[in-house]
Amino acid sequence: MRLLAIDKRLKDFEIAIEHLHTELSSVRTGRANPALVEGVVVESYGTRQPLKNLSTISVSDARTLIIQPWDKSILSDVEKGIQASNVGIQPVNDGVKLRLVLPPLNEERRVELVKLIKQMAESARIRMRNIREEIWKEIGKQQKDKQITEDQKYQAEKDLKELLEGYNEKIKVIIEKKEREILTV
Repeated sequence: MRLLAIDKRLKDFEIAIEHLHTELSSVRTGRANPALVEGVVVESYGTRQPLKNLSTISVSDARTLIIQPWDKSILSDVEKGIQASNVGIQPVNDGVKLRLVLPPLNEERRVELVKLIKQMAESARIRMRNIREEIWKEIGKQQKDKQITEDQKYQAEKDLKELLEGYNEKIKVIIEKKEREILTV
């Protein structure tokens, strides 16, 4: 039986994993993926909005994204937003939609991307350790306040260690999958 202090914070571990997935989806792997540009901020109608709120983003082939704004009058705004972002791909404007053709990745860029995703993984592990420390402080406080026994404290420490190992294994699997995706030519 796990302590309530651990159960309350399980969602925080899941949020950290979800954040890692979101970060990884923005890493270009040589294949077209709408997540590469969904978060691009576009200045239109007097406000700044994410591209996904203004247009349809689709994949036409393995290396081409098609962006079709719902309102054709903002096509140039969308084009400017993509050019100003750090996507690193120049859109081709045909007057109705934008076409983004992803260039193939060279070996040097693949190695850089692998380093980047490993940094993202380490950030996720740090988030996990911070959550663990917060839980551990809460458990220590509960024991000090005599809400739990010393045996329960040590059982909670064991449970927390196993939980963290499980989440670290999830991170490892996620990163290995993304690394294979990047290194596949």
